[in-house]
Amino acid sequence: MTALQQVQELLSVMTKGEKAQVLQWLAQDLSGTIPGIESTPGVLGGDACIVRTRIPVWLLVVARQQGENDARILRSFPTLTAEDLTNAWTYYRNNRNEIDQQISENEAE
Repeated sequence: MTALQQVQELLSVMTKGEKAQVLQWLAQDLSGTIPGIESTPGVLGGDACIVRTRIPVWLLVVARQQGENDARILRSFPTLTAEDLTNAWTYYRNNRNEIDQQISENEAE
């Protein structure tokens, strides 16, 4: 079964709300603009952060790479929401080189 066939099968059993969420993720993924993520010069060196926080995306990616699941990350950062994590993972997928570079730079410090 191809990935497209799997997606088609999943769509047939999803609610309208779930389909709307998938559509939003696809639009974000294709546009390259991720709501909920901002880079501000002079704040954490301009690293991409979750809006309304000073939590950089690279830090969340490191936690995930170290085996933390979303539930644990949310417990560790109680100001974050599941949507914040979804936005962070999408940003990482679209900007892997940037985030990997930030991880390398911060590991060296």
